Amino acid sequence: MPGAGRALSGAARAAAAAALLLAACAPPAAAAPVVDYLGTHVWAEADEDFGGFSGLELTADGSGFTALSDRGTLRWGSIHRDRQGRIAELTTAGHARLQDSSGTPLKPGYLGDAEGLAIDAQGRIFVSFEGLDRIARYDDPDGPATRILKAGWFSRLRRNQALEALAVTAAGDLLTIPESWPDEGKGFPVWRFRDGGWTNPFHLPRDDAWAPVGADVGPDGRLYVLERQFRGLRGFQSRVRRYEFGEDHIGPPETLIETSLLQFDNLEGIAVWEDGQGIRITMISDDNFLFLQRTELVEYRIRD
Repeated sequence: MPGAGRALSGAARAAAAAALLLAACAPPAAAAPVVDYLGTHVWAEADEDFGGFSGLELTADGSGFTALSDRGTLRWGSIHRDRQGRIAELTTAGHARLQDSSGTPLKPGYLGDAEGLAIDAQGRIFVSFEGLDRIARYDDPDGPATRILKAGWFSRLRRNQALEALAVTAAGDLLTIPESWPDEGKGFPVWRFRDGGWTNPFHLPRDDAWAPVGADVGPDGRLYVLERQFRGLRGFQSRVRRYEFGEDHIGPPETLIETSLLQFDNLEGIAVWEDGQGIRITMISDDNFLFLQRTELVEYRIRD
């Protein structure tokens, strides 16, 4: 039946033409971001409180820093960069031992195990603690803490695996993520503090090899989460993933950085800012006050 063959061939050509037209009209697939490693700066100072950094915040232009130690101290100052924008030196302008709400200095350990750091648009400092699991606000780093209402969920936090990650949105909402969570079915909860109360608007997907240890909301409005994997004598491995999120939902993770074992030290703090060429990610390591480890500031640039 030659006529049927010709008709079928014509139908096939029509279908192919339609497919080509649809492909031409479809929006282009989003290109993967370009990730550039910019460098590592080793930071050292002589005073006995230096070290153990678990939280980091940078000013919008990357020229100023606030660093939190898990022994309950803050230090702040300036970051000096070379012509390529890489860190050349950090200069400390001041440091303080955190206080409780009555003005008593916190001792290292159960009460002073500070882990997460966030600074809002008003310059107020928020710190999350392990040991006695809580979040406190400091309007002055040399002044007493203002207590933040504890969520009922905090009672289920595991010892030494609690509120490691803390971030604040442009609107002033606090976001905190535990390092570990017993409810394996839902993933890692992201708790939000707004208008004096806590909610759990979404969860991060669970990956049992990785634990959230730091977070920041970038100038692009996305949530950046620093994760850690510890392999004993084989060292630390780090990963940064980011998420689009809204009022009551969060998008799928986008992996930006995944380091190899022993590439860097124990990265725990993350700050995300805009450097004029893209999103800059600056991370700081916790040396655990051990001579075998060191305080590193590691930087990457993300170009979308």
